[in-house]
Amino acid sequence: MRIASVSIATVVIGLAAAAPAVLAEAVESLPAPVTNNAVAVVKVNKEELVYSLTGLGPQKDWKAVTNAAYALNVKYNKWTTVRSVPGSGRLGAVAVAVQDQILLMGGFVPDNRGMQAIVPDLSIYDPVALKWYRGPDIPTPVRDAIAGVYRDRYVYLVGGFSSKGPTNAVQIYDAHEQRWLPATSFPGRAVFGHAGTVADDAIIYVDGAEANASGQTPRYLPSTECWIGKIDRHHPEKIQWSKLPPHPGSARYRIAAGGSDRDHKVYFVGGTDAIYDYNGIGPDGKPGEPSPAVFAYNLRTNAWELIQENDRTPTMDHRGLAVTSEGLMVVGGMGTGQKVLATVEVLPKHK
Repeated sequence: MRIASVSIATVVIGLAAAAPAVLAEAVESLPAPVTNNAVAVVKVNKEELVYSLTGLGPQKDWKAVTNAAYALNVKYNKWTTVRSVPGSGRLGAVAVAVQDQILLMGGFVPDNRGMQAIVPDLSIYDPVALKWYRGPDIPTPVRDAIAGVYRDRYVYLVGGFSSKGPTNAVQIYDAHEQRWLPATSFPGRAVFGHAGTVADDAIIYVDGAEANASGQTPRYLPSTECWIGKIDRHHPEKIQWSKLPPHPGSARYRIAAGGSDRDHKVYFVGGTDAIYDYNGIGPDGKPGEPSPAVFAYNLRTNAWELIQENDRTPTMDHRGLAVTSEGLMVVGGMGTGQKVLATVEVLPKHK
């Protein structure tokens, strides 16, 4: 049930009577450090809310996986803890906002034996009712996929790692009909840990990890492919895919990405050139270190734009980027030395 007459500031933050904070460079830190957290932005009753869902704590082992959920009211610059995500927590999930709700999809749950159970769940959070609901399961459960929304109805879940390995499948959730549909697969190499989303009528994604064709170690290598998929407005399950030129920067894995229909851009921040386990260390013992590049794909000019070459506080291990009215919000993640962060960095959308 929706409680439309109640202010989101009251429901989520409890600060309706307080004077709004002026959101400058310093945004309040998360209540706790977290990385690999799913991030999404929703606007309800004209108030902008940023959500951080699930992820991994500072210990960076299987016991540090959390089901914690936090909401930031951008107007009041205040985080609050909201109802936890159902289950014990997960990594590699992805979140989007559609029809004033937050959809959390997929991911995996690690255990002490190194096993990774992929989650088929579609979990739906209502920011007004403050409740979680279970949607229909993902037909092909995946972790480390990307997602985006078209026309505030169709949710595209692209690629990821399934029980059979990396996949190039595209799955659509129709939020109006509450059902899943298959869509045109992307023709590139099957990848996971890639970055991208939907803006305007296009899916943009870059890089990720692909299987080593030689069958030797390492099992997975960085992908360097970038793709755009044009969505057919009359048949949203039909996608025309085209390869894009390489993007700025050297990062390939778990870059933060978010899109804006208003800006006609998809933004990318941080990431790393190493393929690593959830503790930030690769199977070869090589640690991942974050990239300082901030860039975007401009759908009006059909070109890459380098926004910032040298972010002073680079981060990696992201599952989303909050594109807000105040700028690009990087929520948590790993900093240099694989340190799990509680900070929220705000970056400009332009040079």
